[in-house]
Amino acid sequence: MNAPVNAPGSTSRPASRFPSVVRFPPQPQQPVEVPRRISRRTAAGAAGHSGGGRRFRAPGCLGAFGWVVAIVLVLTLAVTLWADAQLNRVESTPSQQVADTRGTNWLLVGSDSRQGLSDEDVDRLGTGGDIGVGRTDTIMLLHIPTGGQARLVSLPRDSYVTIPGYGEDKINSAFTYGGPTLLTATVEQATGLHIDHYAEIGMGGLANVVDSVGGVELCPEYPIDDPLANLNIQAGCQEMDGPTALGYVRTRATPMGDLDRVDRQREFFAALIDTMTNASTLLNPVRIVPLVTSTARSFTVGDGDHVWHLARVALAMRSGVETETVPVAGFADYAVGNVVLWDEAGTQALWDSMK
Repeated sequence: MNAPVNAPGSTSRPASRFPSVVRFPPQPQQPVEVPRRISRRTAAGAAGHSGGGRRFRAPGCLGAFGWVVAIVLVLTLAVTLWADAQLNRVESTPSQQVADTRGTNWLLVGSDSRQGLSDEDVDRLGTGGDIGVGRTDTIMLLHIPTGGQARLVSLPRDSYVTIPGYGEDKINSAFTYGGPTLLTATVEQATGLHIDHYAEIGMGGLANVVDSVGGVELCPEYPIDDPLANLNIQAGCQEMDGPTALGYVRTRATPMGDLDRVDRQREFFAALIDTMTNASTLLNPVRIVPLVTSTARSFTVGDGDHVWHLARVALAMRSGVETETVPVAGFADYAVGNVVLWDEAGTQALWDSMK
């Protein structure tokens, strides 16, 4: 009988609980190669070129767009500087001004001077002959606040005010006596507002600017037939070319005469600005180039004013403008003729609201 495997006193070696380990002969060690990170640029170059040599890197769309933007900026700057050089400039700042008031105030003037118009222009525009230095058909004060809506106030040209050095007279006489400088001083004294900028446009320039944008839409309330202004139009909204628009803002052949005219002048100015800043104008080379040329050559500005200041006016009015006329108390006949009298309390409240 065989003895138990683990019997006491047995000389045999106990069997292992685990199987025997199989050992392999040692193998020669090989160097371990660590994979390298390959950048996208390297991978792209390797995929695109099997051999050596320099790689050609094509410009991306962002680079091309950057060049387009740079070219547009350079052209815009060049056109801006050119247009600024075309502006007519005149001294318009009085030697003594009222203290600064809040916001920015523009004195906008429409001159009835015929200077520079040919005989053909006179016939086409119905302006009559040359009257020399001219007078102001339109006087408006544009107030651009630091915040809020711009305000455009009409000052009737027959307004009875004090002209420094000349006494009481119609406000447009200041322009005849002393040009833009005296007119600015007169407006400052009458309103108590500091005038920061000055802009003036004559008859021919106004008509040219309107034609350069393809006309403006205006809406007369009733038919107007005025041979003196070369105007014969029907009531209702209609597209007007340069000569027709000029007659529309000049005529007094309506029931309220000069007071009706200042309303039409504000209507015209707002319509012109709206057309000038419309995308159909700004994005149309056929219109924007003549517009820039006509505007630059037609405007007379103060000697410290530039084309970017005029652009600020357009932007301020494009975002909305409140229009009004100086409060009027009535009319009177004086040595200087029939004049417009301001309502003292109403005008004082108006000017105070803009200071």
